[in-house]
Amino acid sequence: MPTVKLVDFNGLELEEITLSEAVFGSYINIPVMHQVVVAHLAKCRLGTHSVKTRAEVRGGGKKPWRQKHTGRARHGSIRSPLWAGGGVAHGPHPRDYSQKVNKKVRRLAIRSALSMKVEESLFTVVKSFDIDKPSTKAMKSFFETINAQKPLVIVPEGNDLVRISSRNIEGAKVINLGNINVYDILNCKTLIVTPEVIAKLEEVYAV
Repeated sequence: MPTVKLVDFNGLELEEITLSEAVFGSYINIPVMHQVVVAHLAKCRLGTHSVKTRAEVRGGGKKPWRQKHTGRARHGSIRSPLWAGGGVAHGPHPRDYSQKVNKKVRRLAIRSALSMKVEESLFTVVKSFDIDKPSTKAMKSFFETINAQKPLVIVPEGNDLVRISSRNIEGAKVINLGNINVYDILNCKTLIVTPEVIAKLEEVYAV
């Protein structure tokens, strides 16, 4: 069974807690994590790029010059892709880049990412964030005490104090438990959660 340290907001170690083997000690499936991350990044693309074809460009209804006996190449429209200001051939058009990922695959990727952080000792559990008002100084001091580099903090829903206190700290990111995703877990260096988050993760992602 994997174990991690439980610390307070001052960075002092309180005890070791045991995590669920099914969620935090599962087999690390790298191909599945790669598939889910690629799908996540693809979904982030807007897909609003667009160009006009020769049928959509304004003008060009009249033939520029007669077909023969001018000494110049024959042309039928000044809006051909060969002309400056003409349409674009085979250019990009609006499209949806999202990829379908099965629910079981996404859950497996989440378990693999969490297990990787625990295995690499980049997983920290803080008993609670003892702040009653936004304080960048307090959050920065906490990160420095536990030596958290590029931290990702996962908090329960509706906890804005931690997010506001961390938004001016370089590399730090705070997300709600409902927005957990493989990309953010792998992109961070240190993953920081609370016991409430662990209980919810074990409830939702246990096999």
